[in-house]
Amino acid sequence: MSTELELKNNIRKFRQEQGMSQTPLAEKVGTTQNTISSVETGAYSPSAFLSGLIATALKKKWEDVFYYVKKESK
Repeated sequence: MSTELELKNNIRKFRQEQGMSQTPLAEKVGTTQNTISSVETGAYSPSAFLSGLIATALKKKWEDVFYYVKKESK
């Protein structure tokens, strides 16, 4: 059995706290609404650069927006 790390995020939480939908966030970071949606749901793991842009656009530290959890695999 090995342990892998999975990237999770609080994008939706911080976005909603600021009354922001996915589209304005996408425009701030120069990507699409679809990409923001995919990152939020975990379907897409953003690059370090994109994740930094997202955290900056949300006016949060990277580690407040993104975090890792252990994923057990057989």
